[in-house]
Amino acid sequence: MTADLISKARAGDAAAFQELTEPHRRELQVHCYRMLGSFQDAEDALQDTLLAAWQGFKGFEGRASLRTWLYRIATNRCLNARRSASRRPAKQWDVPGVEPPEPTRLGEVVWLEPYPDVLLDPGAQYEQTESISLAFVTALQVLPPRQTAVLILRDVLGFSAKEVASMLDSTVDSVNSALKRARAGLRHRPRPDSPAAEVIVAKFVRAWQSADVDALVALLTDDVFISMPPMPFEYEGRDLVARFCARLFDAGRRFELVPTRANGQPAFGAYLRGPDGIHHGVGLYVLSLTGTKICAMTRFENSVLPWFGLPRSLELH
Repeated sequence: MTADLISKARAGDAAAFQELTEPHRRELQVHCYRMLGSFQDAEDALQDTLLAAWQGFKGFEGRASLRTWLYRIATNRCLNARRSASRRPAKQWDVPGVEPPEPTRLGEVVWLEPYPDVLLDPGAQYEQTESISLAFVTALQVLPPRQTAVLILRDVLGFSAKEVASMLDSTVDSVNSALKRARAGLRHRPRPDSPAAEVIVAKFVRAWQSADVDALVALLTDDVFISMPPMPFEYEGRDLVARFCARLFDAGRRFELVPTRANGQPAFGAYLRGPDGIHHGVGLYVLSLTGTKICAMTRFENSVLPWFGLPRSLELH
């Protein structure tokens, strides 16, 4: 059947081409997301990949599997995007009525976006939680592009050094060298959810919705980290994070949280309570857990809420 579909696709049958490529679509999108760190950029790269594959399908000779051939196209499309991309610029602080404390530093990866868990296949090796976590994806963004590609293709997807060399028009020695440098340069190791995740998350919701800074601080690691792309502000350490959260709550801001999942991690749509019972979406929080504590929180803009099936506003009475 596959050989018949390939013959039809080579002859210009769009339906046959779609039937061949559809089983790979989801994993290719995740691959593009890891490479680019942006959900929207990954969607664009996926479309570019499928268009290039369709236009070049007559050249598919079957020497490698269709999956490998598609990954070759997707990887090179993403490398081109990383070389030429005009990344989203950093954004100024825009929380009305809140004066933030001095940040620990200004982050580099301001184009980072979350990836909805509903688009992941939890049984697939290429979507293991630790290899889609925000910490891992962020760390990939600060590696040189080819090192990023080699690390993903070899360590996450399990392609051989020979296959990767062919995909990148390189040599096995060059691939092995790039992999060694990428592993050494990876700043953050991914942290999977702990067994106590549900308990921690429930306590976080109670503390955040009641603006209880003391209860919130009790859930944090000593080196807890907050980031908020595309704003570059980053805060590290329990005391500074507590000060940041206190500034939010002291300004009278109160929130309702609606649970979801992003990047294999607990996440919440955050809604600012309004006096009329209508609560307006102000962002998405993604938590990273280690042991029985929260080690990181990433806040994204409210523009990402629809990706998670979350409304722009809630009406609660």
